[in-house]
Amino acid sequence: MKILFVCLGNICRSPTAHAVFRQLATTQGLPCEVESAGTSASHKGDAPDPRSIKAAADYSFKGIKSRPVLSTDFVEYDLILAMDQQNLADLTKRCPPEQQHKLKLLMQYHPEYPKWQEVPDPYYGGPRGFAVVFDLIEQSCQQLLRHLKQG
Repeated sequence: MKILFVCLGNICRSPTAHAVFRQLATTQGLPCEVESAGTSASHKGDAPDPRSIKAAADYSFKGIKSRPVLSTDFVEYDLILAMDQQNLADLTKRCPPEQQHKLKLLMQYHPEYPKWQEVPDPYYGGPRGFAVVFDLIEQSCQQLLRHLKQG
């Protein structure tokens, strides 16, 4: 199983999901490859935002650098999870029709979906926004892991 988490710049939300899901899957013995990317290339090569790393302090962000979504990602990954509706729409425009079944919102796996339909972008806010985003992502990743383990 290969999973790609996607947000706009790939420095806040998707690297947090990348770090969280990678560690949860490893801990629970689910073999999978995890990566993250952005629909924008504006932060290409940058490390995750320090505020994301602080909010998810129990998880390792080692080796995670921002990269843009590539056309080959639509074929290479089994599941491509967008953080919000806009990124899902951007992915849908770029994705070949025969691969669109792989595109979903991460929040579809949150226990309180559809109350929480999107992972909000915390970039221009304060530390509280990063804490909220981390909680949403961690809960969604835990549910996603349960879903995948059940087959």
